Amino acid sequence: MAGQADNRAPYARIAAHYAELIASGQLQPGTLLPSIKNLSEEWKVSTATAEKALRKLRNEGLVRGIHGIGTEVLDQPAPMSSGSQRQDRGRRTGSSWGDGERSDSHQASVVPAPADVAQALDIQPGTEVVRRSRVYRDRHGIVAHSTSWIPARYGRMIPQLATSERLTGGTSLQLIAQATGHPISHRIDTASASPLTAEYARLLELDPENPPAEPVVVMTAKFIDSEGNIVEYGVDLGGPGRTWRTESEVSS
Repeated sequence: MAGQADNRAPYARIAAHYAELIASGQLQPGTLLPSIKNLSEEWKVSTATAEKALRKLRNEGLVRGIHGIGTEVLDQPAPMSSGSQRQDRGRRTGSSWGDGERSDSHQASVVPAPADVAQALDIQPGTEVVRRSRVYRDRHGIVAHSTSWIPARYGRMIPQLATSERLTGGTSLQLIAQATGHPISHRIDTASASPLTAEYARLLELDPENPPAEPVVVMTAKFIDSEGNIVEYGVDLGGPGRTWRTESEVSS
């Protein structure tokens, strides 16, 4: 968030800057990034740090090095995010959007829980739940269709959860934690590949008569608070051609 210190290493800050420019479309495919020498001068870092930043961008598949020419921006859809990654992003920045993303088609209603949702939330099938859905997009199209299933008692505590608008004041998990005083303490993630069903095609705005051949990535996330209550179950469907990627530091 604005005003917070950026504690990332210099090479990571440089790489993040250019990753955001690429994701937002400000740097188009085929554009050449500054040379290592120019980067080191512009960012006031060593050439080794500048080279490490470019290497990070190459490792992320955002650019490629062309011998004798430079570092070229590649045209590649951004990966999808899991519900847990969006939670982490929302906690850090106040928004679940990734670089270059936006969301639309926000829908919310109180509905009977389907059997799979009831099992995930540990409630009886048919029990009322809040269903919130939205579509995340970037310049390539749909990143993911995301649905959150929330026990109805939280909807009664926070009426905004059941309105068909983008939430204000934080993510659903942040709003629930604020209302109950119980922070989210535990989460369970799953990821799998699934054939493209007619329902998935509808949610991802695909032509069911000419569906893509590849399967879709289906990711789920169950969020549990410090009192052991299951407060949300999320299901994300990745758009065609999207992959799931995570990155973490490995300590020696």
